Amino acid sequence: MTKDLAPRNHRNTGTAADPAARFDLDALSAAFHADGAVVVRGLFTPEQVALAERGVAFNLAHPGPFAGVASDPSDPGRFFEDFRNWQRIPEYEALATGSAAPAVAAALMRARTVRFHHDHLLVKEAATRQPTPWHQDQPYYNIDGFQTCSLWAPLDPVPAEASLKFVAGSHLGPWLMPRTFLSEEAKWFPAGALAELPDIDGAPEQHRILNWALEPGDAVLFHMLTLHASGGTTTRRRALSLRFVGDDVVHAPRPWKTSPDFPGLADELPAGAPLDHPLFPVVWTAVDAH
Repeated sequence: MTKDLAPRNHRNTGTAADPAARFDLDALSAAFHADGAVVVRGLFTPEQVALAERGVAFNLAHPGPFAGVASDPSDPGRFFEDFRNWQRIPEYEALATGSAAPAVAAALMRARTVRFHHDHLLVKEAATRQPTPWHQDQPYYNIDGFQTCSLWAPLDPVPAEASLKFVAGSHLGPWLMPRTFLSEEAKWFPAGALAELPDIDGAPEQHRILNWALEPGDAVLFHMLTLHASGGTTTRRRALSLRFVGDDVVHAPRPWKTSPDFPGLADELPAGAPLDHPLFPVVWTAVDAH
């Protein structure tokens, strides 16, 4: 049942009982630090995929205040997205707190404490032509720090041509100019404040591109500075993204509306402060063996 929930902290412990114990976390962490993106097959169980489907169905029927359409009206399909719904959709909360995702994110970030930053629903209906252009996630956000991890999990089979693709190693910087997907407008950092994106599609031989076909239950996890993009789709593509941060991430209020926005947060959490706030619950904490 979907209902409103008050924000609270959720702590899982880094013990052998973790559902992430079935994965080779050392190998995944090494690949994540080298490339900035990894695929984790079967991260979510069939029951958790069904849970996500229920949450997404509710979300589509009841969009939140940050919902919007990122495709042109002339597009024969539709690209819908929504943010920050975990407090009213318990299925999202359960996936962010009770699955293997937080522990895997902790291993990838090499963090002792993991906070949940936000959820993001992305649905491309069948025949959507609108691509997701090359971009980094972190410049759109209200945070500074390096221990970051975005998780993207499809609820439908996704062929490689409709899946996310990544520029290996781009998480090492620099920060690049965020722009709107449709009009390529610099709504965030002022023009010239950050370097512009390279022409990746115009010179693909200059980059190592990572790309995986995915099934429901699979997920790709990537650093928030890793350049990524995706094409249009001929079939429906529902995906839920969960964003996690580690020990070194701090609040970075911006003089503009971030995506997603956190209205009023700057009045409660000063610049440079850890994200010690109910909006960003602790979802995993390492436990010393001794």
